[in-house]
Amino acid sequence: MVGNMNDREAEEFAAKILRPGERLDDLQLSGYWIIQDPSRFCFGVDSVLLSDFIKVKPGETVLDLGTGTGVIPILLAGKSRGEKFTGLEIQAESVDMARRSVKVNALEERVSIIQGDVKEAAAIFKPAFFDVITTNPPYMINEHGLKNIGDARTIARHEVLCSLDDILRESAKLLPESKGRFYMVHKPFRLAEIMTKMCEYKIEPKRIRFVHPYVDKEPTMVLIEGMKGGKSRVRVEPPIILHNK
Repeated sequence: MVGNMNDREAEEFAAKILRPGERLDDLQLSGYWIIQDPSRFCFGVDSVLLSDFIKVKPGETVLDLGTGTGVIPILLAGKSRGEKFTGLEIQAESVDMARRSVKVNALEERVSIIQGDVKEAAAIFKPAFFDVITTNPPYMINEHGLKNIGDARTIARHEVLCSLDDILRESAKLLPESKGRFYMVHKPFRLAEIMTKMCEYKIEPKRIRFVHPYVDKEPTMVLIEGMKGGKSRVRVEPPIILHNK
């Protein structure tokens, strides 16, 4: 809806749909926008890189676990010809923002946001299967020193409400036995654990791509594709370098 308006019309529309403290950000894709609240948590370059790494074929269905404000389903709707994109998110405030962003972009026919716990994803969507599952999960394990484990930023960054094991266990249940694909962005220091657990749940790692801040710095992110029931063969793709010196 916003993409077809001039700047003044867009501002007037935003004033009607935004809650106090929220802003409407241009996704620079297909005229799409997203509602965010800087006091809670805003998406970063990791979500954008993940959406570029993900391959969605025409007619496929996609589930994004821990979707936050819905940035990955919205980006994928603009970048692919997938049929249906679903985001699962536990935090009510994020669900509300995501649903309003879907409405802003007139994507109600292709994108759905469901409130629920990632740990119960298989039960929530049973008996459905998804061709593709995506996730930009919390990276950090240790909760030591956290003052407010209910804070939105803490939930996004630390494994407070769900763990890597929860995500892979539920994904394995929701992907078809062959050729279902799993995509994730994570931290390289957990790569050994990630690959071990993926194999444990029969989601075979197939593609890996490291993201470096500079060409001479070690990677700060890793993009991973897995295939349910796939054969043991992984390809390491050329790295992404974010910045020139």
